[in-house]
Parts: sequence; structure tokens; C-alpha cells
Amino acid sequence: ADDAAVYRLSDNMAVVETVDFFTPVVDDPFNFGAIAAANSLSDIYAMGARPVFALSIVGFPSNRLPLTVLEEILRGGREVADRAGIPILGGHTVDDPEPKFGLVVTGVVHPDEIWTNVGAIPGDVLILTKPLGVGIMSTALKAGLLEPAGEERIQEIMMTLNKTAAEVLRDFEVHACTDVTGFGLLGHLREMSAGSGVDVEIDHAALPLIEGAADLATGGTIPGGTLNNKAYVDPHVDWGSGVSDTYRILACDAQTSGGLLAAVAKDRAHDAV
Repeated sequence: ADDAAVYRLSDNMAVVETVDFFTPVVDDPFNFGAIAAANSLSDIYAMGARPVFALSIVGFPSNRLPLTVLEEILRGGREVADRAGIPILGGHTVDDPEPKFGLVVTGVVHPDEIWTNVGAIPGDVLILTKPLGVGIMSTALKAGLLEPAGEERIQEIMMTLNKTAAEVLRDFEVHACTDVTGFGLLGHLREMSAGSGVDVEIDHAALPLIEGAADLATGGTIPGGTLNNKAYVDPHVDWGSGVSDTYRILACDAQTSGGLLAAVAKDRAHDAV
């Protein structure tokens, strides 16, 4: 399935609509709000669209946490929305035992310029715009195994919008695009490959990785979602003899607010990068 719903309004305009929210992935409420907002906006960028406005979705345990925590979550979301150049026009809040936050995002795109996650053709080059390893690093953070520099590193990656990457890619010949999130690189790539009717060859040594993620994976810090992803893709992957277990795990690592994965015409890929 594509990353967002598309509704054609006219010959020149289609509305792109998406919704995403989740529970905290970090302890800092501002950063949680920022990460959730960046993650919600990502589906709009993955469709080649431009976000126009958003609505917030909030679950909050008002009887257990002070309202200052909620204020920080919302402030983080607004900061990212400001960077995206859109307003948050309203939203809905419910009392919830566990904090949750995300956005409903409305975007627009010309109907002829929509990107989908199918359409890759033989000879295309894959471009991934963020490094892998967020799931592994987040698991290490929860277990108290991540140093402050590593925590700061993954939060910065998750809070980074895919806005600039999408703007750059619009100038090139994108045949298929998606964002890498919960199903990991290979899970999302499996969908792109099957839908496009093509096989994909990956140089594992060229995969961009977050510093420290490989060591943690080698040491056994692996989230359950990542293991589930690997079990799903294993029957569809010829790993070859030179790919270590660590790289196999990293290629399946469940991401939060991951990068765009775009299949670009070979003669344009170098310039795009």
C-alpha cells in the first residue's frame, strides 16, 4: 500500500492525506513531539507532495502527568511544523493511560507528479536519505546501554524532516518512492520490488549506518520488531555468502521517522546524491 491516500480534485491538483501517531520513543517530551511530527509528515514527502496544514492527535494521562509535559510535546510538534512551513490548525485530545502524539497531515500535489512505492524499473539506482539503526539504538537507550552522544545522535536523525530530500528528488526522475519506517529497509523494499516486478541488488557495505548501531546489533541488542521483519523478508532474500548476521539485522531494523527510499534513473542518481 502507498504511504498516504490521494484524492484528485482537478486536472491540476490532488489532495494527499495521512495520519500517524505513536507512544513516546524518547523520554524528553519536546523531542517526542518533534519526532512524532516529523514521522507524520514523512508520508507526505514520500508521495512527492507538499504539506499544507496539519491537525494534532493527542492521548494524555491528565491524572498522572503534569500539563507542562503536554505543553512540551505540543511545542515540539509545532517547532517541526514550522520547519515544514505549515500550521497546525487544531486537533483532538483524549484522556489516555499512555501518552500518544501524532498528526493528520494534508498535502497537495499535481496528479501527474505523484510518487508511489511501485514503478521502479531495471537499471534504477536506490537512494536512501537517512542512516539505518534507529530501532537498535532506541532499544539500547531503553536498556540503559546508550551513551549520551548516541542518544543525541538518534534523536537528531528522527527529528530531521524529509523535506529537503524530497525537494531535491523532485528535480530528478523518481520512478518509485517510500519512507523506511517500521518494516525496515528490506520490508519496505520488498513491497517496492514486488509491486514493481523487479529484483533488487544491494551492496551491503554501502548501507548508511548510525555510528554504534552495528556494534550494538553484534552484541545482541535487537528489537522484536526487527526480528519479525527479518523473519518476513528471509524467504524473499538471497543474502549471499559475504553478508554477516549484523548487516542482515541492520537491513531489517525497524525505523522511526526514517529516510526516503527512492528508485531513481541511473543517469540521474549521481547528481541527485
